[in-house]
Amino acid sequence: MEELKKNYLIKIVGKQEVEGETDVIEVETTASYEQKDGVKYISYTEYIEDEDGQSEKETLVKIDSDTLVTIIRTGEFQSQLMLELDRQHQCYYSTPFGEMLIKVYTGAMEIELNEDGGHVRVQYSLNFNSDFGSENEFLIELHKLPHKTE
Repeated sequence: MEELKKNYLIKIVGKQEVEGETDVIEVETTASYEQKDGVKYISYTEYIEDEDGQSEKETLVKIDSDTLVTIIRTGEFQSQLMLELDRQHQCYYSTPFGEMLIKVYTGAMEIELNEDGGHVRVQYSLNFNSDFGSENEFLIELHKLPHKTE
């Protein structure tokens, strides 16, 4: 896929509940969005502070249909999360401590996107090595930035 202009503002709110404790993470950055052959793609870069300074994590959200979303992260620790409504999938996550097998069950999904923006909301549960892990939800809001004239 060719390099796209980051002409959208993306806001991601992720919630994770483990043993009654809820953690919320919000990220705001610029993103690109395109639709090709019926598949929608959102691409953005997260800048993460760590002990070595700042690292980048490229993320691609691929929306194949109203019931299937795949999130692909590249960088030092790669992952691919397949979220399909009312289905369970096994995925591998790369972490600083090694590879981890997770099972993902997607219970709810809402997708409303067009060239002006929109949103993607997904609720899912994670199991780590056959043990219950967490209940999760993310909301991606996409807003087209005004066109700049030079």
